Amino acid sequence: MARFKNLAKKLRMAKRKAQTRWAPIWIIPKIYSKGRRVHPSKHTHVKRNWKTRGARIKV
Repeated sequence: MARFKNLAKKLRMAKRKAQTRWAPIWIIPKIYSKGRRVHPSKHTHVKRNWKTRGARIKV
């Protein structure tokens, strides 16, 4: 990747990164009740691995 990225590409990358963040921790007891143990990443908007699939961001 280029050493210097233009602003538009940086903004697109930041948006893609925000989509893969874990859900807030309070979501889990709200959905599943108190006793269930589920990882917060189960409820993210997009599940992506940068190494295997990539983000397909236009240049």
